[in-house]
Amino acid sequence: MLDSMQLFGFREDPGQKDILGPWLDLGSGAGFPGLVLAIAGIKNMHLVESDGRKCAFLREAARVTGTEVTVHNERIETLPPQAAAIISARALAPLPRLLPLAYPHLSPNGQILLLKGQDVDVELTEAAKCWKMKPRRIQSVTDASGSILQLTEISRV
Repeated sequence: MLDSMQLFGFREDPGQKDILGPWLDLGSGAGFPGLVLAIAGIKNMHLVESDGRKCAFLREAARVTGTEVTVHNERIETLPPQAAAIISARALAPLPRLLPLAYPHLSPNGQILLLKGQDVDVELTEAAKCWKMKPRRIQSVTDASGSILQLTEISRV
């Protein structure tokens, strides 16, 4: 839970009360980080999960906790573009595979927040071959070898 909550502070846009557009959590699985953040108060949370059983769990967990979320039971590749202000993912795919999936759903000034492990530098180096981005690494408070990777100003090379 704490690992997911590390992303909570990224919800605010300077000068705005809250994010301007949906927050899209890719590969939501058991609800980390998307459902946890929605329970904590993030509005306009969209959870994307291709496994129907996991979607049923996410819907039931949201119902039991009184949390409003939108659950998309489909593959990221088939989801219509979402113009998300923030896209998050945890343990979904290495950055070079994840960026082509996430980018079509990102608003022009949006950001991508990823909970990453020890291989983040290798992933950034590999992704830089096809993508321009402004990365920012923040040390994880729950994993000494982990980081929060914040990506902004993303475009294809």
